[in-house]
Amino acid sequence: MKFYISAAGIKKVTITSPGGVIGKGGCAAARRFPGRTLILLLLVLAIVLPFVFVRFAFLVLESASVCDSPLDCMGLRLFRGGDTSLKIREELTRALVEETSQDGNGRGHKGSLESFDELVKEMTLKRRDIKTFASVTKKMLLQMERKLQSAKHHELVYWHLASHGVPKCLHCLSLRLTEEYSVNAMARTRLPPPESVSRLTDPSFHHVVILTDNVLAASVVISSSVQNAVNPDKFVFHIVTDKKTYTPMHAWFAINSASSPVVEVKGLHQYDWPQEVNVRVKEMLDIHRMIWRRHYQNLKDSDYSFLEGTHEQSLQALNPSCLALLNHLRIYIPKLFPELDKIVLLDDDVVVQRDISSLWETDLNGKVVGAVVDSWCGSNCCPGRKYKDYFNFSHPLISSNLLQDDCAWLSGMNVFDLKAWRLTNITEAYSTWLRLSVSSGLQLWQPGALPPTLLAFKGLTQPLDPSWHVAGLGSRSVDSPEEILKSAAVLHFSGPAKPWLEISNPEIRSYWYRYVNSSNIFVRKCKIMN
Repeated sequence: MKFYISAAGIKKVTITSPGGVIGKGGCAAARRFPGRTLILLLLVLAIVLPFVFVRFAFLVLESASVCDSPLDCMGLRLFRGGDTSLKIREELTRALVEETSQDGNGRGHKGSLESFDELVKEMTLKRRDIKTFASVTKKMLLQMERKLQSAKHHELVYWHLASHGVPKCLHCLSLRLTEEYSVNAMARTRLPPPESVSRLTDPSFHHVVILTDNVLAASVVISSSVQNAVNPDKFVFHIVTDKKTYTPMHAWFAINSASSPVVEVKGLHQYDWPQEVNVRVKEMLDIHRMIWRRHYQNLKDSDYSFLEGTHEQSLQALNPSCLALLNHLRIYIPKLFPELDKIVLLDDDVVVQRDISSLWETDLNGKVVGAVVDSWCGSNCCPGRKYKDYFNFSHPLISSNLLQDDCAWLSGMNVFDLKAWRLTNITEAYSTWLRLSVSSGLQLWQPGALPPTLLAFKGLTQPLDPSWHVAGLGSRSVDSPEEILKSAAVLHFSGPAKPWLEISNPEIRSYWYRYVNSSNIFVRKCKIMN
């Protein structure tokens, strides 16, 4: 059978048999045509009607929550769903605005729903209107936001608490070295050897001072300095430690003396200071403890909640190391080394990456301390270490002496002209500021040795090039680009995440671990590299 359609349009349909003859067969075919049309029509209806039914049912359900009567919302809305969606959106927005204005304090109510599934179930069973839905949704979102903020805050608190501990491997190292000191005569040999004693006061050598009770950290500072020095024989290292750490510290450098330049290890118990100095040191420690306790009690009373203007540094100031005597003795360096004129002071959480010999040739222009003030990111770029981060500028004693947006100079790698220091009253000014803090209710600054040091050294600091010292590597997030880290002379892991702790950044601490003596038998036995 063939269909012929004229070029003028569908005006004539001719049905012919395969042979081209119209006969009875052709008439029968013409009579069956309406039956096929009916079948096609039924098929189309079978497809379209379910969609029409679903659309109609949706409009009925939708109108039940929007309109006063479902019949009022029918009519022309059958094929005009856009108006309904717009009305729902406007109604929901209006309800949320009203709910926010009525509950301006932003607090949810006890017993609010915990999940969206519960909300849907509640709205379905009790047939709540849109205003109720908006109210419950807002309370649920506020409650979830508070839980999220609380979780972030507790994570920060726990992270700082984790930084207070001493790893098992470091305990192991100290114990094994103490045992070695008692059984091995080599571990008790004199430091430095008699032929090198004269270098301890020779001004032609480069004298480095390290105040620490961490054996492993001290070894990394010295090994990194020596390995990157052009002339390592010019270096003399003076380690000052406490009585508890003196034995393992002495044992380590006595056993490894062949790979080190001149190293002097001296305990605080070996100093014979005048009674006046002992009294002032005790007074200094007592005042710092009072400041620490007050700050700690304030945070404890607020359940460690951050008030406006506080930040991560508030928790960092509560680290027990802020009360350690060795951290506060740097203000007495001229008395610790009365025969030295110029030194470089290195903290135990630094690693040296290039030769630092030229620091002793730096002209301090009559100033006492050389330090990095501006950061690698540019002038006045010092996030987290401006004066306002350490001091209470609401007190007139602080606001009249400092500018809150000025950068504080970095401690951890500093050049000190001890000869110029002895001509000033820096140590006395430090003690005076501590007494002023007590008379002002301990409200002038946060705990730590740095704030009163910044006040005592005001106007006596010579800025160094920022490439000498990159700090803040012990923070939760390190912003310094990789090329800056690689080119810096000294990397300082200031902050809670020290490189020997598990909470430190693995990529950043690799700069420190490369200078750990992994072949040392005590390092292997204590599994420090693991």
